[in-house]
Amino acid sequence: MKLSKKSIITALAAVSAPFLVTPASAATSFLANSFYDQQHPLSKYGYEEWAESVKELSNGDLNPKVYTGTVLLAPRANLQGIRDNVVQVASHAAIYTPTDLPVANAIQELGFNFSDPLTTILAVTDFSTHNATQLAEWDKSGVVYLGSYATPPYILFCREPVRNLAEIKGKRIRAAGSTVSQWLEEAGAIPVNVPSSEMYTGLDRGSLDCATNAANDLIDRSMYEVAEYTTLLPTGMYWSGPHWGFNPGFWSGLNDTQRDVFKQATAKAMTRMAVQYIKSSESALEAAKAKGNQVFEPEADLKKSADDFRQKSLDGIYDLVEEKYDIADGKALIDDYLQTYEKWENLLKDIDREDEDALAELAKQEIYDTLPADYGIR
Repeated sequence: MKLSKKSIITALAAVSAPFLVTPASAATSFLANSFYDQQHPLSKYGYEEWAESVKELSNGDLNPKVYTGTVLLAPRANLQGIRDNVVQVASHAAIYTPTDLPVANAIQELGFNFSDPLTTILAVTDFSTHNATQLAEWDKSGVVYLGSYATPPYILFCREPVRNLAEIKGKRIRAAGSTVSQWLEEAGAIPVNVPSSEMYTGLDRGSLDCATNAANDLIDRSMYEVAEYTTLLPTGMYWSGPHWGFNPGFWSGLNDTQRDVFKQATAKAMTRMAVQYIKSSESALEAAKAKGNQVFEPEADLKKSADDFRQKSLDGIYDLVEEKYDIADGKALIDDYLQTYEKWENLLKDIDREDEDALAELAKQEIYDTLPADYGIR
């Protein structure tokens, strides 16, 4: 008898709870899921290498089984999968569940205005593990947040050249996040909200004219095969939701030493992931060019349209997050994030941005060592 995917997941959930949270005297096995493909930086460094670090740092006490891609959970299903203990750790993009995670999505509204992945990944993790409003949301949503992801700035991959406002008009463009979608509408394009895993198919079939994502996807997801033209117009960065979100029961069932292993492994993986993601995106552009991809700078009118909208969105950010996400004090929330970002800009001024060990130690000292002893324990 062939089991359906739903049946398999239900069975996993049923059997996971009694054997995964075992005493430290026996290896604690658990499931970890990243919906990105295995070689994508967010899976390769954030889950595959992270899992090896967890095993090594725990001397085999913690034994992760990593799933990548959509074999276990679809991109939109990871938050539910964490809550239901289908997986004990997973990456979840909050933009897929805005109703469940309004605070995380409110902060993501700033994504159109930032372009530094390293500062962002550290600032978002710091904010998300210390801000009381955000912590209350993680608790309500049934997840223990341990670390972020941050993409390089998204650019345009297109089936036809899109260099100016005339060429973008009427184009169906995959975009993630409401701010960039609003800009696309203002520029005359048609935003389409589909998961990044559906970009290739959409471009191949013609249901999408363009997609926005980080440059590494030209190679990692073979976008160059279905999108011959790339425009280097930054269309925002993404970081909303946990890259390492833990099931609360699993997290609470660990001992202090095991939780410290996860903090140390996550500090290491998160900073390595950011450094390597940036490098991957830079090298992918060159590799795509070598395969015949045509890469353009945006023309002045297209660039001005995006720049003007960035300023307009920032001017109205407080009202937006209060009205759209029903947040009582939008100013306090946004200002706390902006101050945290400024803190990390200053902390990174005198550090080699490619020294992964130094960056991991900084993350450990400034973020994980400052968490209360009962962080995430219920």
